Amino acid sequence: MKKKKFRFQWGAFLLLIFYGGLFFLLFTRMVTLQATGEAEGQALAAKAAAKYGKESAITANRGKIYDRNGHTIAEDTLSYRLIAVVNESATVNAEKPRHVVDAKKTAKVLAEYIAMDEEAIYKQLTKLKADGKKPYQVEFGSAGRGINHEIMSKIKDENLPGVLFVSDLKRYYPNGIFASHLIGFAIKEDNKDGSVTTTGKMGLEYTYDKELTGENGKVKYQTDAFSYLLPKSEKMVTPAKNGDDIFLTIDKTIQSFLEEAMTKVEQEYNPESMTAVIADPKTGKILAMSQRPTFNPDTREGKNMKWLNEVIEETIEPGSTMKTFTLASAIDTGTWTPNEFYKSGSYTILDRTIRDHNQYGWDWISYLEGFQRSSNTAMANLLKKIGDDNFLEYLDRFGFGKKTGIDLPNEATGTILSQYPIQRVTTTYGQGSTVTPIQLIQAMTAIANDGKMMQPYVIDRIVDSSTGKTIQNHEPVEKGQPVSADTAKQVREILASTLTSKYGTAKDFVLEEYEVAGKTGTAQIPKADGTYAWGANQFLYSFLGMAPVDDPQLIMYVSITKPKLKNELGSVPVSKIFKPVMQNSLKHLNINPEDVQHVDHGTVQNYTGKNAQAVQVELANDGLQPVIIGAGGEIIDQYPKDKQKLVKGSTVFLKTAGAITLPDFTNWSLRNVLVFKSMSGLQIEVVGEGFAASQSVSAGTVISDNAPIVVKLKTPAESFVKDVEASSEGEIEQTEDE
Repeated sequence: MKKKKFRFQWGAFLLLIFYGGLFFLLFTRMVTLQATGEAEGQALAAKAAAKYGKESAITANRGKIYDRNGHTIAEDTLSYRLIAVVNESATVNAEKPRHVVDAKKTAKVLAEYIAMDEEAIYKQLTKLKADGKKPYQVEFGSAGRGINHEIMSKIKDENLPGVLFVSDLKRYYPNGIFASHLIGFAIKEDNKDGSVTTTGKMGLEYTYDKELTGENGKVKYQTDAFSYLLPKSEKMVTPAKNGDDIFLTIDKTIQSFLEEAMTKVEQEYNPESMTAVIADPKTGKILAMSQRPTFNPDTREGKNMKWLNEVIEETIEPGSTMKTFTLASAIDTGTWTPNEFYKSGSYTILDRTIRDHNQYGWDWISYLEGFQRSSNTAMANLLKKIGDDNFLEYLDRFGFGKKTGIDLPNEATGTILSQYPIQRVTTTYGQGSTVTPIQLIQAMTAIANDGKMMQPYVIDRIVDSSTGKTIQNHEPVEKGQPVSADTAKQVREILASTLTSKYGTAKDFVLEEYEVAGKTGTAQIPKADGTYAWGANQFLYSFLGMAPVDDPQLIMYVSITKPKLKNELGSVPVSKIFKPVMQNSLKHLNINPEDVQHVDHGTVQNYTGKNAQAVQVELANDGLQPVIIGAGGEIIDQYPKDKQKLVKGSTVFLKTAGAITLPDFTNWSLRNVLVFKSMSGLQIEVVGEGFAASQSVSAGTVISDNAPIVVKLKTPAESFVKDVEASSEGEIEQTEDE
C-alpha cells in the first residue's frame, strides 16, 4: 500500500489563528466588562439607564392667595400651550398630514388668536436648527402659553395640520381688577435649560415668590428600546410639593365695594390718579387697598399707570388731613382751648405770611370754629401754644417720617420738614412735609383706638398647602400710645363736628345710619420747578375718616388727584367713594346702626363645660345673640373663644352634642354663616356675598343627613337704599390748602 504524504494546510491554519484570535479577544472583552462594568471609560449601567431609563416631571402648583374668609384671589388653573409640528417625518399618511403643510396659511390663522403677529409666527414655523435641518416641533413663547379653553377650541376648529395643544397651568386672577397693585402678578418664564417657571414679577406675587413657588416632582421608570414600560420595572416617584398658600387680611367683599366705587368715580371725573385704603383700627389689618389707574393682572393691561403701590411707595403732601394730628398734639399737651378766640385770615412769621383758604378769613373766631372751617391760621396759632419741639415729638410718636413696617416692600418714609420756622408752621396743616397714605392710616388707628396705635399689615398667615399647617402667623402689633385715651376721644368728637357743624367742611360725608368722624384735605401739588400748581382741577382732594364715632370699626383714607370737577367742590368725588364703601362695609361686618348708637357692650367668657341653655339666658340678658349648634346640654366649643368684649347684638355660637336644628339665616353676615358651617360640619353652600336673604332648607328643620343646604346672600348694595347725598357747604374749591 502506498503511504499518504502529509500536507500542511496553510489556509486552514490561518483561519484557525484568525477565528481563534477573535474568540480570545471576545472572551477577554466579556471578562473585562463583567469585572469592571465599564467600556471605553464609560459605565455601561449608566449608559443603559440613560437609554432605557425615563424620567417624567410632576409639575408643582403655585400656592394660592386667599382673602381673610378663604375666597380665592390668585390660583393656578388649567390652560393650554400651543405647539406646531414642522418636520415631515411626523406624517405617515400624506392624505392625513401631521405636520404644518402651509406655513403662510397657518401663520395667518394663528395671528388671529394669539398675541403674535403673522410675520413672527411664520418665521418661527420656518426656522432651522444650527445644522440646517428642520426641528421636529416649535413653540411660540409667552404668546403660545396660557391659552384658555375657548381660544383652544376655536383654533382646533380651523383644522390646521400639525397644530397641537398640551395641557398647562396658568396663573389666574378670578376677580379681574382687584387690589392689583397689592397682589401683583406672576408669569411663566423660559429658563436656560428649556424648562418653564412661574415667577412673581410684582406685588405680593413678587415679595412672597419663594413661599408661593413649589418644587416639581418626578417619576423614574425603565423602558425597552421602543419606549414601552418594562414589566415589573421599578417606578421611582418623587412627589411634587405645591407652594404655600397665603391668607390675606383683605376682605373680598369690602375690596369689591371699593373697586366698584373707584371705577365709577374714575369714569365720571377722569382724575389723574386715586388711592384708597381701609383698615381695622383695633388690629391694623388692611381690609381693602386700591388705586387708579390700575390694571388687570391676567392681561397686565393698563393705561397711564405707575407700576408701584402708591399707598405704600409714594409720598404726598397730605393737606388738611394732617390737622387731625396737630389737634391731637394740642389736646394731649393741654394747650387746646376750643372757646378761645384768635384772628383768622393771615398769619405772619418772620418774612413769610400764610393765609386761610378763603384768603381773608372770618375775623375773630374760636379755635373750635377754626378747626371746623379748616383754618390754616388756627393751626399756626396752635403751634405757638404746643411748642415746635413738642409738636415734632408728637409727629414722631404718630410715626411720620419713618416706615410703618407694613409687610410689603419698598415702603417710603416721607419727610417732615423742620429746619425753618415756616416749614414747621406749614407742616401743621399738611403742606411742605410729605407722608404716605399708609402712615396716615397707622396714625389714625391711635385716634380710633383710644390712643393705641396699631401697625398695618396685609398677611394674616402662610399655610403649608399639603398639610394645612400654619407656617407663619401674623398677629396685631401695637406701635405705642401717641396720645391718651381721653385725647383720642376728644379728637373723634371734634372730627365728627366737621360733618355736623354749620361751619364744617365735611358735610358731604354724612351717612344716614352711622356717625362719621373725619377730616377733609385739599392740598396743592408741587411741580418739578419747586412751585405749586394752582387753578381749577389742580388739587389733591382727600378725606381721612372713621365710623362709628363712639367705637370706630373702620378707618378709611381716600385721595383723588386733579379730578375734572363739574362746578362742584373737590370733596364731592371723594365722598362718592367714601360714603357707599363705608356704609356697605359696616353693614357687611354686621355693625348694626342701632347697636352702635349707645355703644353698649356684652362680655363673653369661656363657657366650655357649662349648660348651653343656662348660658343662652345669660348671654341674652347681656344683650348678645346666642346660637346653639346641637341638641343642647354641655358646651363643647364656642365662638368667639375666651373672654372678649362684644358690641351688644353680636352673635355667640355655642357648640353641643346631638342633632342640629337649622336656624333662620336671614340677615346673617357671610362671616356668621361661615362660622356656623365650620362649627356644625353641615354641607352648607354659600351663594353670593353680603347678607343672607334665603335658604333652601327651612329654619327649624332637624338635619339628619348630609344633603347640601344652599344659603343665598345679597350685597348691601342690593338690599339697602343708597344714601341721599348731603348738601355741600362751607368749603372753597380753589384753596391754598384746605
